Amino acid sequence: MTSLKIMADFSSAHHADFVTTDAAELASHMDHCASAHGRFFPLQSALQSVHAVVSPRIVTVGVLALIGFGLLALA
Repeated sequence: MTSLKIMADFSSAHHADFVTTDAAELASHMDHCASAHGRFFPLQSALQSVHAVVSPRIVTVGVLALIGFGLLALA
C-alpha cells in the first residue's frame, strides 16, 4: 500500500500540510476513477450526456413524448 493510499484513508482534518492533503485527495480520486471504469462505463457516460441535454428541457421533452405517444395511439 502506498503512502498516498494510506493518507487518502484519513480525513482532511488530520493533515496540516495542504500539499499532502491534496496529494491524498488526488490519490483517492484516481482510485475512484479507476474503479468507475467498468464494463458499463460507456452506457453510464451516454446516459449522463442524455440527462444533461434533457434535464433543462424536461417539460418540452414530456410534451413531445405525449404528442408522440398520442400519434402512435391514433395510428
